[in-house]
Amino acid sequence: MSEISGGASSSARRLARRLPVVGGIAAGSVLLLAGPAFAHVTVQPGTAPKGGFATVNIKVPNERDDASTVKVEVSLPTDHPLTSVMPQPVPGWKVDITKSKLAKPVEMEGEKVNEAPSKITWTADGKGIEPGQFQQFPLSVGQLPSDTDQLVFKALQTYDNKEVVRWIEPAKPGGPEPQNPAPVLKLTAADAQDPADGKNGAKGDATAAPASTSDTTARVLAVGGIVVGIVGVAFGVLAGRRRNA
Repeated sequence: MSEISGGASSSARRLARRLPVVGGIAAGSVLLLAGPAFAHVTVQPGTAPKGGFATVNIKVPNERDDASTVKVEVSLPTDHPLTSVMPQPVPGWKVDITKSKLAKPVEMEGEKVNEAPSKITWTADGKGIEPGQFQQFPLSVGQLPSDTDQLVFKALQTYDNKEVVRWIEPAKPGGPEPQNPAPVLKLTAADAQDPADGKNGAKGDATAAPASTSDTTARVLAVGGIVVGIVGVAFGVLAGRRRNA
């Protein structure tokens, strides 16, 4: 009887030693799966109704362990110009808006507009975005065009070691994600907007839940299920050994 108890106890000790390793591997998998969702410069939320106004954030993570982000430059689309762009003040950063003359004037509230914002530059007047941190830069933009399904906001991220990361690569439908994809705001049908935000998207600021948040949550839950399954199998093996003993 003591031999059986001793064998079961030994198996339990071996399992106890292995579980931290399994947990460590699973935790690493969570980080690997969740990391890419936060690794790029993005527009949050990623969608907005056509024809209206929206409040979005340019989300900038720091991808370096030994340098801080001190400048962010975002080029606004000129093929579908935004006649109104208003940045929200961000503590520790100064902002500059560059305007350019339009190749083709656009009509806004019965008036012709000959120029529009073409670039926004945020420059840190402090430490900037330090390693392991991210910063959001809120913008009110509009009037969103009705003749395209997306707006591309190419971005440059400058570190205090003079490195510049160019987030300008277009994503091809059905193709792999580029190494440095350009931030994209997808435009949805105007009638998909909540009536509380403004009828048919007209001048009501639109917001939506960030797609990356739900995507990351799903990934973490999936990995959590894998961990639970591994632990269950391990205990099942141990129980089987006890019965056989």
